Amino acid sequence: MNLRQTISICALCAASFGAFAQAAPIGYVKTLSGDAVIVGSSGEQAADVGSAVFAGDRIRTRANGSLGLTLKDNTMMAIGPDTEISVDEFAYAPASEQLRLGARIMRGTLQFVSGIIAKLRPEAVTISTPTATIGVRGTRFLVKVAE
Repeated sequence: MNLRQTISICALCAASFGAFAQAAPIGYVKTLSGDAVIVGSSGEQAADVGSAVFAGDRIRTRANGSLGLTLKDNTMMAIGPDTEISVDEFAYAPASEQLRLGARIMRGTLQFVSGIIAKLRPEAVTISTPTATIGVRGTRFLVKVAE
């Protein structure tokens, strides 16, 4: 095997690893009451305890539903009934200083308890609403967005 072949194989492996890394879940549904769905790149699926959540997924709870979500950095989100949120950005690699959490709440209620990302880099965590952006500084809060 020559140097060119070795480099090509390494590039393919790196590309495959990158694709795998992007597909890794950022968190999991820990609690569920009533009905909720996760809308991702593969479409809409019913949420269940243990369901994986990926960056870019939208979570919708029905009027009878509520859901608890724990992200890999131990951020906890309690999502109330008739709520829609998305976790648009998530990077949790403290060793390489890649820390980022960006979420949006379109409607409903969300209780947020910050995790390790907010402790290590508070400015890297933002929660957006239709009218404002919340900067998280290592705390917990409750937000309600009316339609």
